[in-house]
Amino acid sequence: MTNRPYRMIQVGTGGFGGMWCSRHLPPNIKDGLIEVVAAVDINPEMHKNAQEHLGLRPDQCYTDIRKAFAENKADFCTIVVPPALHEMVVDLALEHDMHILSEKPIADTLEGSVRVANKVKQAGKKMGVTMSHRFAKDKTTLREEIRSGRHGALDYLVCRFTMDKRRFASWGKFRYEIPDPLMVEGAVHHLDILADMGGALCDTIYAQTWNPPWGEFAGDSQGLVIMHMGNGTRAVYEGAKTNAAGLNGWSSEYIRAECEKSTLIMSHQKVERFAYGAGENVRHGQGEPVAAPNRSKWGHVWLMEQFVHWLDGGEPMPTNVWDNLQSVALIFAAIESSRTGQPVKVQELLEKTRRSLGK
Repeated sequence: MTNRPYRMIQVGTGGFGGMWCSRHLPPNIKDGLIEVVAAVDINPEMHKNAQEHLGLRPDQCYTDIRKAFAENKADFCTIVVPPALHEMVVDLALEHDMHILSEKPIADTLEGSVRVANKVKQAGKKMGVTMSHRFAKDKTTLREEIRSGRHGALDYLVCRFTMDKRRFASWGKFRYEIPDPLMVEGAVHHLDILADMGGALCDTIYAQTWNPPWGEFAGDSQGLVIMHMGNGTRAVYEGAKTNAAGLNGWSSEYIRAECEKSTLIMSHQKVERFAYGAGENVRHGQGEPVAAPNRSKWGHVWLMEQFVHWLDGGEPMPTNVWDNLQSVALIFAAIESSRTGQPVKVQELLEKTRRSLGK
């Protein structure tokens, strides 16, 4: 039954939470889908983002999440805080009978992610994860073109994501202090995109990750990954946060899809097609442009709309917490592969983790 607008509490208004306040939430507030009734951030200076962009009063902004949840009746909360804190917020949300929309990843470990999914299921609540890059305009355009059937069977995919964020705190302070920042905070999007475009669950993953001496990360900031999907499609990923130049950063990634009848290339938010027989020396910009689908919402804004429609009783959003365990399993399988030097069976790792938790 529709209950609009849905009342929500924004958890995290600093850092990327500020982007939620200024860009991601307002379009759906304007459309009457949601109403923000409170916001939480441990840094009171960051409350200005919720007050300026969401119109909240100072008394609606909290540094104490327990007080915020106790004093404000809400249908759901968002989670835009570091991954290590996600499970704690989920626990509190479920105690207060709330649904949840969280930033990726579900939690900072595969075990924690499975626990969260189990808790949400047992509570009879809904939880979505904002895998926003999968639903960006350029990735959606490429995905729909691959799935259109116009280009024959998909053979393999190549993704490049390279940036210069080697200096401490230039990519958010906490990412320089956690293990495996590239995988947990970067590749979590890109491996998810590759598996989604590949059209099947990932069967096997092999990865090498490392941190060059000139980077200021505590954990590995560079990586090369090979994926083998259950339907035979392959994918190759190059991820780098410590390069000298950022050639393909956030929202400017390069993805090439090699299909039977065409080569499809996405780069810097543009998609082009090179038909079979185009020649041996064609270059970027010489292909046939592929037009984007006609949509008014993309990324986070689109995912928020999908989440609300799910709350209305519609189909679960594609990035619901249970299905999104696949995304988390990919990054932790890649981390294990890098540490052991061996390929990892992704589905076996996920099932082993579920069994270890008794689920």
